[in-house]
Amino acid sequence: MRFTEVLRQKTRESWEQSLNHPFVQEIVRGDLPLDTFKYYILQDIYYLKHFGKVHAMAAAQSDDFEVTAMLTEKAKVTAEAELTVHREHAELLNITEDDMKHFKPAPTAYAYTSHLYRAALTGQIGQTVAAILPCYWLYADIGKKNQHAKPEETIYQNWIKMYADDWFQTSTQEQIDLLDQIAEEASDHEKEKIKEQFVIAKEFELAFWEMAYTKEDWFSARSSNV
Repeated sequence: MRFTEVLRQKTRESWEQSLNHPFVQEIVRGDLPLDTFKYYILQDIYYLKHFGKVHAMAAAQSDDFEVTAMLTEKAKVTAEAELTVHREHAELLNITEDDMKHFKPAPTAYAYTSHLYRAALTGQIGQTVAAILPCYWLYADIGKKNQHAKPEETIYQNWIKMYADDWFQTSTQEQIDLLDQIAEEASDHEKEKIKEQFVIAKEFELAFWEMAYTKEDWFSARSSNV
């Protein structure tokens, strides 16, 4: 069994919960409130900016220049593609410059990106790649599983289409293959650390849906509204 297959098995329950979370299912059906999706897009734009930086950190950790080049290009292409779509979403959702100026990340978005940096700061490429892989893999699965869905809301059709697209599916497989390649040369001790980074990141993926669905806020802000 490939190392990534072991990781997938270990996170099986979380994976199913993510695929079937109300946030995702309501996008697929087309009945997720647009205001909820707007909240998600703002949080995801924040996440993607840090996601790209962590790719660059992973690139710098590799001794293989081909891997360095691949991760550098992947950071650029993935970030550009997703942020372009998000800019389109921003127009459709009427996200203003003022919204962006006063944006504050929710606790889960802040914690998730902090986890990515913590993985990268170990200095081990395997742990960094493991931390960023669940984001690719889960979204690719959502795209593939729901590629024939036809929600009436165009913005949801575009969201599904992006992750079902061949370029994203291929990019995801490249990341899976890279982690398997790294694991082949890793010690058992290092493999356990890689596994831990992957599992935690996958839990944050599930938490990200819940954060968006409930429009999570910091406790002090919630308390002031009571």
